[in-house]
Amino acid sequence: MFYGVMKLTLGGSLKLAFKPWVEGLENIPKEGPAILASNHLSFSDSFFLPAVLDRKVTFIAKAEYFTSPGVKGKLTAAFFKGVGQLPVDRSGARGAGEAAVKSGLDVLARGELFGIYPEGTRSPDGRLYRGKPGGLARVALASGAPVIPVAMIDTEKIQPPGKIVPKLMSPGIRIGKPLDFSRYHGMENDRFILRSVTDEVMYEIMKLSGQEYVDIYATAAKRQIAEAKKRAEEAEKAARQSKSGS
Repeated sequence: MFYGVMKLTLGGSLKLAFKPWVEGLENIPKEGPAILASNHLSFSDSFFLPAVLDRKVTFIAKAEYFTSPGVKGKLTAAFFKGVGQLPVDRSGARGAGEAAVKSGLDVLARGELFGIYPEGTRSPDGRLYRGKPGGLARVALASGAPVIPVAMIDTEKIQPPGKIVPKLMSPGIRIGKPLDFSRYHGMENDRFILRSVTDEVMYEIMKLSGQEYVDIYATAAKRQIAEAKKRAEEAEKAARQSKSGS
């Protein structure tokens, strides 16, 4: 019931204010289980996609959204629970992967839509990064549900890092044709098959989004960016000290 209320209020407000455009809605099945595999550009991705769909879609969300202290934390937890999002503890990679798979299979067993971001985290620079096979591919092969590639367009431009007031613009959503991996059913423990399935899905997302593809994980890219920023700051600090000492 809460999901329906939020879809009418928040979803309706998002559509009215931002006017998102969408292509390929006909590729979402009217009923039955399906996996929506999307690129991840912004926190708002998990709001814009459900807003344009007639059916409920359940995403997994990091556990911190459900356990933060204080009034704000409790309100955030209540909101995410109300809209059907599922908490996953990402502190341990293996444990998080198992939790994500179980959550996805539970959603699909109910005949619902399960949403997942194969990159595992938001893109740090708008490019598309290598998909992680532990969640998406295992859920797809164990459930037999079709995988529907989804591309979010320009959602990262609505509220870039450091910006408080969102920019009113029209983001886009492209939904591709369902991918059938039933030929690999029961092979969810074969790491080569998992990699192949994941890469095929990421290729379809790349075609839909038009993003530049980078064959490393987004988490590794974030570390590289943070390290480069730190080196630049240290070099700048050294230059200032050298200048002041001369």
